[in-house]
Formats: sequence, C-alpha cells, structure tokens
Amino acid sequence: MRRRKAPPPRPPGSGPMTRKMRKLAESRPPPEDPISNLPDDLLVKIVSLLPTKDGARTQILASRWRHLWRSAPLNLDSHGLYSYRVDLAPVVSHILSSHPGPGRRFCVCRHHLKSRPVSVDAWLRSPALDNLQELEYTFFEQPPASFFRFSRSLRALTIGCCSLPDDTIPGPLRFPLLKHLGLEDVTISERSVQSLIDGCPAMESLLIHACFGFRRVRIINSLTIRSIGVLDQTSYAESDLVRLQELVIDNAPRLERLVRNDVENGLHVSVVAAPKLQAIGFLSDGYKFSEQCYPDHLYRLELGSTVIQGLRVESLAMAVSTVKILAFRTRTLCLDTIVELLKCFPCLEKLYIKVTILHQKEPNNLWRRKHHNFIKRHDIRLKTLVLRRYWGNKSQVNFVTFFLLNARMLESVTLQVERYNEEFVEDQRTKLQLENRASRAAQLHFTTQRS
Repeated sequence: MRRRKAPPPRPPGSGPMTRKMRKLAESRPPPEDPISNLPDDLLVKIVSLLPTKDGARTQILASRWRHLWRSAPLNLDSHGLYSYRVDLAPVVSHILSSHPGPGRRFCVCRHHLKSRPVSVDAWLRSPALDNLQELEYTFFEQPPASFFRFSRSLRALTIGCCSLPDDTIPGPLRFPLLKHLGLEDVTISERSVQSLIDGCPAMESLLIHACFGFRRVRIINSLTIRSIGVLDQTSYAESDLVRLQELVIDNAPRLERLVRNDVENGLHVSVVAAPKLQAIGFLSDGYKFSEQCYPDHLYRLELGSTVIQGLRVESLAMAVSTVKILAFRTRTLCLDTIVELLKCFPCLEKLYIKVTILHQKEPNNLWRRKHHNFIKRHDIRLKTLVLRRYWGNKSQVNFVTFFLLNARMLESVTLQVERYNEEFVEDQRTKLQLENRASRAAQLHFTTQRS
C-alpha cells in the first residue's frame, strides 16, 4: 500500500480562519469609499457631467445613489447612446419623460431628427429641459418655435444644417447668459445674424462655419469675447451663394484668438481694437489655387494700420507686439516672407507652418548675408517651431537652420516627415548644424503624420 504524501506545510497565516480572527475582521469598518462620502450636492454635479448612459447607470451602484441621477440636471447626449440598429427616438422620449429636470445639456445626432418635427417639438417642450444650459442641435428644416424658449438660460448653443428666415425669429433675440455660439451650415440674413450676435452680451467664443445669407459680421463692442473662428469648407463652385466676406472687430478688449480656416474664399478681417490678441491663424498664400492667385481670393488682415494680404505684409505702420502664436499654410517655404512677418510680430513665440506642395523651383533660403542686418537688430524670441511636410532638401534645411542658429530662446523644433529612419535623422542633425544651435535648450524632434 502506497503511503500518501504529507501535504506541504502552509505558510503562516494561510490556515483556516479561527473564530477569533473572524470576529476581528467583522469588527473592522469597511474600507472607505471617498466618492460615496461626498455630499449629495457635489455628487449631483458629478453625475450631471457624466455621459448619459454612465449617469443613468449610477442608480444601480447603491441605495444612496438611486435618487442622484433624477436629482442631477439632465445631460442627454445621444452620442453615448448611438447605434445603427436602434431607433433612438423612443429612447430619447423615455429619458425625457422619466427625468424631472432641469436640463443641463441636450445633443441629438442629426439623422435622429430628420422627418420627426412632431417628436422634436415635443422633446423641446419637455419639462426635463427647463432651464437648459447647453444645446447642440442640427436641424434639417426650420427649427420649431419651441427652440427659442431656452434663450434666457443657455450658456452654449450650436445650431447646424438649417435655415433661420427672418419671419421665424420671434423679434430681437436675447441670450443674456450665452458664452459659446456656433453656427454651422446655417442660412440666415445679415440683419438676423447681427442681431443674434449683439444679443449675446456675455459671449466668449464665436464660431461661423460654412454659413450663407450674409456678407458682413461686426463685433461692435464686446467686453467678453475671447475667441473668434471662421471656417469655410465649401467649394468655389458655390461662389454664387452669399457668404461671409468681411469681419469687423471694432472693440474687443479681451479677444485672444482669431482663427480662420477658409482658403478658397477671400475674407477681409479688420481689427480696430484688440489689445490682448495673442494667436492668429491660418494665414495662407492661396495654396489651393493654381500658380496664378488673384488678390481678392486671399485672406486680408488689417490690424489697425498694419495690413497683411495672404502672407505678404503690405503695410507695417506699427508692429503688433501682443501676438505670440502664428499659424499659416504655404505652397512655397520662403524665409523672406517669414522675416517680414517677424518684423510685424516681434514677440512671436510659437510658429506653426504647413507646406502644401513640393515645388521643384524653391527659394534657396540663404540668409547669412541677406538677413544679416535683421539678425543684428532684432531679437528672435521664438520658442517653438513646427514644420509640417518636411523633406530635408537644401531649401528647407536653410530655413530651419536660420532659427536654430539665431533664436536664442528656442526650446523645440518639430519636423513632420512622411517617414524616417536613424540614418535620415543623423544626416539631418548634421546638416542642420544642431551642435552650433544658439539655444542649448533647443530640442529637435522628428515625427510622422500618424504620430
């Protein structure tokens, strides 16, 4: 008969729990839950910031959490509920009928609104959306009258893919609390869009994206606006439609960012007074056109008496020392152009450049003799340089070397290439004379478009 092997000795503390040990474990308080120990009013704010699905699921965490979702302002964003296989209209209706309100955010995907005017109107009239703070709404037709009932409570509003005829707008619109306004693919008259903007005395950011029906927008006297963006992705074949051509900023003492992204339609921007303007983009030389680019197609920027057309400084009455960030796109990387822009913006710290086309005939960008006086008289304060579509040819090497060898405050140079290897990097570091850089803190980075 085989003898059974004795079991291996158990390590100390691994044996069965004794009665004394069990009583000791039961007497210890459960581990603290720092989230559940927060007061209800703070938990309610946290729940209202969660995605819709996650906020509703907090009801099953514990009995204490069961009432929090219904007590929190409703955050109904269909992006977290999105599914091709499920009709979200009944889901939205159920959420609105089961939540007592008030509303914090309401955002529904555009394809769930199409051909549902009755449902949309019922949603907007729901008590769950009373005192709504954020509304992101994409219509396929004119918005219902119930849309305008939130004008007194909204903090953020984005309207898209619709028309706002004058006869559908109930008199002068007033959004006393609105901070963020976005108009995307909206057809609206010049009188109505100006009235809408003037009716937002607390507005901090304005976005106009591919809109029609007006040629001119004017910021007359905004004491709160910080950011203005104008984007246009429509084709030039649609030039017969009335589009924004002129933006006038009379007085914006807190404006910091002025971003424009339309490159196919000339836009005239006139800034009379913006003493805190720090970031400008995107300037362009009309890179989507053929070699012959007409002046009226180019972006024109007037900063007081200083005028920039495309990338060319036409008039430099006074340098703009507040601007620290500049972004532009160009067909030809020309150092002469950049030097003129540096004269215009002498305190520039961050420069972002995208080269769109590799030309066979590029400027040589030799600078040691040509820009000797500029280097001697000006202090280049650039800290960050980002150059997209870098090939490492002689013209681009000379361009980057200008900054590496002369910008004493430079911290980072990022060159985006299509692909690279260690041999390419070492070769470029030698050509760029990195060991002789003016700023010992300057770092050279290579990256790809995917990274």
